[in-house]
Amino acid sequence: MTATAHTTTVPAATDAILTVTNIEVIYDHVILVLKGVSLGVPRGGIVALLGANGAGKTTTLKAISNLLHSERGEVTKGAIVFDGEEVQARSPNELVRRGCVQVMEGRHCFGHLTIEENLLTGAFTRRDGKAAIRADLDLVYSYFPRLQERRASLAGYTSGGEQQMCAIGRALMARPKMILLDEPSMGLAPQIVEEIFQIVRDLNEREGVSFLLAEQNTFQALKYAKYGYILENGRVVMDGEAKALRENEDVKEFYLGVAEGKRKSFRDVKHYKRRKRWLA
Repeated sequence: MTATAHTTTVPAATDAILTVTNIEVIYDHVILVLKGVSLGVPRGGIVALLGANGAGKTTTLKAISNLLHSERGEVTKGAIVFDGEEVQARSPNELVRRGCVQVMEGRHCFGHLTIEENLLTGAFTRRDGKAAIRADLDLVYSYFPRLQERRASLAGYTSGGEQQMCAIGRALMARPKMILLDEPSMGLAPQIVEEIFQIVRDLNEREGVSFLLAEQNTFQALKYAKYGYILENGRVVMDGEAKALRENEDVKEFYLGVAEGKRKSFRDVKHYKRRKRWLA
C-alpha cells in the first residue's frame, strides 16, 4: 500500500510564526521517521498535532526545536521557518533566544531544585536584568497561583500537575513567542488537564503566545485549538479547522471513540478501516 496524496494546508508566510515544509527525519542514518511533514502555526494561534503513540508527534517537535542530534536524528529534507527565518541550522539555545521554546513530554523538572529555582532556570538566556525577570516571575505566579504556594518546595516532591505547571511556567520565563507543548495531559487527572488547557488558552489570548500542542488526547486538544493536523506513521493524513475535525466521522470513530453518535471502545475499532479510508 502507498499513501494517497494529501494536500496539507499551511498559513501564508506573512501570517505564520512557524512553517514546516515537507520535512523528512532519519534516525541512525537509516530509519525514516517523518515522511514529508508540512504544517503551519499562525501568529497568535493554537494548533494541535494529533495522532497515536509513535505517529511522529514528538519527533516533529524535536525537529522544530533542533533537539534531534542528541538522539542520532536529523532533518534530511525540507525547511523549517520560525518567525521569518529558516532555523534548521540554529542551535537549541539560539532558538530559545529567538522565542521558540519546547516543553518536553514528561515535564523534566529538576527534582533537586525548588519550584522557584526551576522557574528561574527558564530565564538563563535572558540579559534584561533582575527586575524584568522578577516581573515575569510574578506574571507566572499570577497564572499558576499553586506554584506560588509551593515555590519553596522541591520540584521532585510535587504532584504531576504541579510539575507540568512548573514546566510551562519555566518556558514562559524565556519570554517565548511560541511554545511547543508535548503531551501536556499525560498522566494527569482530568480536572488538572482541564485547568492546564484553560491556562494555555489564557496565555494565548492575553500574552499572545502561539502554541503547537502535540497530544494523544484528541478531544481535549481540539476543544482549545483552532486548527489541527493528524499524523499517522510519520505522515500528515488529515488536517483542518478544529471544529471540522471534531465533527469528522473518521476522527470521531478512530480518535474520539465515537461512531454514529455512540461511544465505542478502541477494541472495537478495526485499524484496517482507518487505513482503508486514508491509504490506498
